[in-house]
Amino acid sequence: MTSNLSATTHIDDVVILGGGLTGLFCALKLAPRPVTILSTSPIGEGASSAWAQGGIAAAVSDDDSAAAHARDTIAVGGGICDENIVRLMTQEAGDRVRDLLGYGVPFDMDLEGRLQLSREAAHSVNRIVRVRGDMAGRAIMDALVAAVRKTSSIRVVEGYIGEELLSEGKLVTGVLARRRGDRERLAFPAHAVVLASGGIGHLYAVTTNPGEANGQGIAMAARAGAVIADPEFVQFHPTALDVGIDPAPLASEALRGEGATLIDRDGKRFMLDIDPLKELAPRDVVARAVFSQIRAGRGAFLDCREALGTAFAEKFPTVHAACLRAGIDPVTQPIPVAPAEHYHMGGVLTDANGRTSLDNLWAAGEVASTGAHGANRLASNSLLETVVFAARVAEDIQNQMPNPRTAHWPGIDDTIQEPTRRNEVEREAITVLRAQMAAGVGVLRDADGLAGTLAVLDALEGNCRRRSILNMITAGKLVAAGALLRTESRGGHSRSDFPDADPAQAHRTFLTMRQVDAIVAEAVASEAGRKAVAERGLA
Repeated sequence: MTSNLSATTHIDDVVILGGGLTGLFCALKLAPRPVTILSTSPIGEGASSAWAQGGIAAAVSDDDSAAAHARDTIAVGGGICDENIVRLMTQEAGDRVRDLLGYGVPFDMDLEGRLQLSREAAHSVNRIVRVRGDMAGRAIMDALVAAVRKTSSIRVVEGYIGEELLSEGKLVTGVLARRRGDRERLAFPAHAVVLASGGIGHLYAVTTNPGEANGQGIAMAARAGAVIADPEFVQFHPTALDVGIDPAPLASEALRGEGATLIDRDGKRFMLDIDPLKELAPRDVVARAVFSQIRAGRGAFLDCREALGTAFAEKFPTVHAACLRAGIDPVTQPIPVAPAEHYHMGGVLTDANGRTSLDNLWAAGEVASTGAHGANRLASNSLLETVVFAARVAEDIQNQMPNPRTAHWPGIDDTIQEPTRRNEVEREAITVLRAQMAAGVGVLRDADGLAGTLAVLDALEGNCRRRSILNMITAGKLVAAGALLRTESRGGHSRSDFPDADPAQAHRTFLTMRQVDAIVAEAVASEAGRKAVAERGLA
């Protein structure tokens, strides 16, 4: 595909790619430094953060401590958390919650004006700060969007899709973005670029993420030469509503925190025999159990009838509404559930200040991999990690760059247009990609499935020209290559051919695109690779 390319002589101090929680929080923390936010959709929309139901994990009660929160995080992380990063994150949690209160987030309070806390899986105490039960993400985003709109130093450019990083060797110099609805591409030069583009959910056929979470940021960084960390670790939420909707509505973990149980078609609680923590076991454990029940034909259902009953709608209005739309009354009926891609522990390797391996490029949020989550993320640590490291990125940029200039930008047409219609080949490529990732790099993996996936993705790449789809393919290759290299099961990465953890592999994964290309070449030449390509009709 050829694209019209426009450029501007104006150089931004900072360009942030992404209009979700990470991007907005970082921009507010950078004020009054001039910042440009590039967002595919109107800010606050198309962001996974807005869909977050649980809340933010923070040790803010007298009965809790940052050290206890850190212990819980490390216990779930499969032995590969960066413990210094974890301690830093949990220590700064309280300050970031206070920041959000200052921006007007209406967290639930008790009658004495203290934060009301709930518990989720694998937390040792109640420490989840929520809004009206399951509306934390939406409430946080509404408050930050309002704050950003009122901040004159923040320019919001909506309707542009980031496709490539501009760079000179290891020096990142800006972002190349395509205007949604046409083929015009515009260069946004900058002294600092912050990736805040979210996760990879829509690489999979079943996901709880919005469509904008499709791996663009991690692929852009990898193509520019950045080191990628832990790409194989993908968290599948165990209780997405299994009702054939894309994206899959989420049945929050907080439901199980309130006492909801997981049952099979015959009403038997299957988690009782699997883990001492039962329904509140770590997400990877519960996801594999639910996956196994469904594969065995027994089905999996979340039973909230006794734990919540008629209080369901008041305590969890978002989930209740989703159930009703699907024709399920959760007050009187068990909810059919299935695992769905929910969160990517891997991403662009960063340090404690969000710096990547490329100069002038920072990353935070789900697109980054700080090491805070290890092989498996603790519930409600995602929003916490986002605000902690978005703030640290902002502080680092302020310290590294000279005094900001006055905010003044040339005019730009950011009228959001309808998306460009994909042709039949492009639509089929995305369908095949998502189906192949779900089959080969899903809850349970093996060598043949991973090699086959890499070969299929490579074949798809030869048939595509649109950069956004090529980025999705690149992101898929990163995940599958990391999973093929890790010949063990650990956290969110489970191999049926290597079902046990290997102590020798209790370390993080670091990959570059050059290494991935070599792994792909071997997979393409393998028998499993050739077979998978033929079965997809791509030979």
